[in-house]
Amino acid sequence: MTISKTIGLAVAASLLALGAASAQEKVTIATEGAYAPWNFSNPDGTLDGFEIELARDLCERMEADCEIIAQDWNGIIPGLTAGRYDAIMAGMSITEEREQVISFSDAYTLSANGLLVPNASDLVDIPLTGEKFNMNTNEAAAMDALEQIKPALEGKTIGVQGSTTHANFAREYFADIAEIREYGTTEQHDLDLQAGRIDAVLADAPTLEATMQKPEFQGEFQIVGPGFTGGLLGRGVGVGIRQDDEELRAKFNEAIAAAAADGTIKELSEKWFGVDLTPAM
Repeated sequence: MTISKTIGLAVAASLLALGAASAQEKVTIATEGAYAPWNFSNPDGTLDGFEIELARDLCERMEADCEIIAQDWNGIIPGLTAGRYDAIMAGMSITEEREQVISFSDAYTLSANGLLVPNASDLVDIPLTGEKFNMNTNEAAAMDALEQIKPALEGKTIGVQGSTTHANFAREYFADIAEIREYGTTEQHDLDLQAGRIDAVLADAPTLEATMQKPEFQGEFQIVGPGFTGGLLGRGVGVGIRQDDEELRAKFNEAIAAAAADGTIKELSEKWFGVDLTPAM
């Protein structure tokens, strides 16, 4: 083989390798960056939390070059549909209402909600604390549980983050007996609860557990009442994707299934939430 042919083959191989590297799929993932421990911003501005670590793991499995960016919650779905990023990982529950606008991957976590109240509150005696009710598989029992706790919540003010499944749930089942106050972020309703301006916060239990670990909340608050899943609360938390992006959805599903099967989701959820939130696959 001549030297010129050898050089030519080497150049061709280099170009093929460069092409393969540049062909790596680029995926931009939006997160809220203000929903600890799911996702949050460190003092230096870097993003951290359960979903940040999980996103990096899923991207590695998909062999994708991913960028994770922060986006305000209220504009996160419009930003996806406008094409400003490719996916959402922001503690977003899979609901029929949202599926009218975007699509979702399979769920990567499933957790119940709960009420956070001060230890000195009369709500600590609310019935059915610690019990779980799935509104999809046993609606009758879930509705009975709601009726049992309504008298305790009558006249109370309940804080929720706006544009969430918890806000929808509170308006649907408690607006007739309590004031529902919506906030832009979970931190805002936590501060009002601490200051005594509201009586309770309704959110997913892992987020409430994280709030109770903050120094200013430790030993002063507790989670009460039954935990609900399904119905307006959705089918778990998944990756939000544009409806026509079927290929990306399939890749996320494959990566999520693998992360669940090898225990990665279990490991990360136990690290960040203290419990295994892996959904049944």
